[in-house]
Amino acid sequence: MAPPMSANRFLDLLRDEGVTVVEVGNWREHNRNHVGPWGPVHGVMIHHTVTSGSELTVRLCRDGHSTLPGPLCHGVITKDGRVHLVGYGRANHAGLGDDDVLRAVIAEKRLPPDNEANTDGNRHFYGFECENLGDGEDPWTDEQLDAIERVSAAVCRHHGWTERSVIGHLEWQPGKIDPKGFTMDAMRDRIGERLKG
Repeated sequence: MAPPMSANRFLDLLRDEGVTVVEVGNWREHNRNHVGPWGPVHGVMIHHTVTSGSELTVRLCRDGHSTLPGPLCHGVITKDGRVHLVGYGRANHAGLGDDDVLRAVIAEKRLPPDNEANTDGNRHFYGFECENLGDGEDPWTDEQLDAIERVSAAVCRHHGWTERSVIGHLEWQPGKIDPKGFTMDAMRDRIGERLKG
């Protein structure tokens, strides 16, 4: 059982991993903790935003919208590879997912198919939204993929996790397709190589 790290520790770890960080407003206190707990944490979840334009994307992920209040993640990874911190604590990013997947993440084993939505993922995952239209045609920049690798490795390193603790939203919640345009297996390979270094 891993308690979430402090916001300041999170910031320091990202910077130590070589991430370019942008702090957005009162991100340390911006969360959904009033509706439920955050933690214990068990992994990192990667998403795409289905948006275009960094300013719009960051604002949406910070503020949310009428049916889903923000923050919608902890960090927004824009096309230029910068990581915009928009919230810290419980965030509306993972939603309900498969308890079998959560058990596999905790055990760091191969993920089973996600065929249920019975477990609160907002409680258990760090979340990163990545600026991309999610249509399979919008390109992922090298800077973005590098930032995904680095933020994931930074969190895993702190908690003593392997790359098996990093999943995509599509591996957690039935019907989700994100992130689309690269495979999570390939990204986990990258993260694993970084963790060895």
